[in-house]
Amino acid sequence: QVQLVESGGGLVQSGGSLRLSCAASGIIFSGYTMGWYRQAPGKQRELVAAITGGGLTNYAPSVKGRFTISRDNAKNTMYLQMDSLKPEDTAVYYCRANTKMVEYWGQGTQVTVSS
Repeated sequence: QVQLVESGGGLVQSGGSLRLSCAASGIIFSGYTMGWYRQAPGKQRELVAAITGGGLTNYAPSVKGRFTISRDNAKNTMYLQMDSLKPEDTAVYYCRANTKMVEYWGQGTQVTVSS
């Protein structure tokens, strides 16, 4: 019943922009902290950005100033605006929803940044 579906990934040139979306269903969306994580081949999954139900945010140092996380509780959707993309941003990006009790994950969307 719980579903997180990412969209918006793709191929972009270095310096370009993408906007990722995560549409949630089956949860009371405003009660969940939401986050974006990414995983490149051969590397650990890492937190990119997170946002609480009330709109408090935090970012990985590597993306701060370039990426912006947001959410629209009325649409049950979280976004990640990615600007000034770099090749090192290339990864599968995953959506996460969590409370202190449970967590849910999307299946990911590929972001590839070419030189």
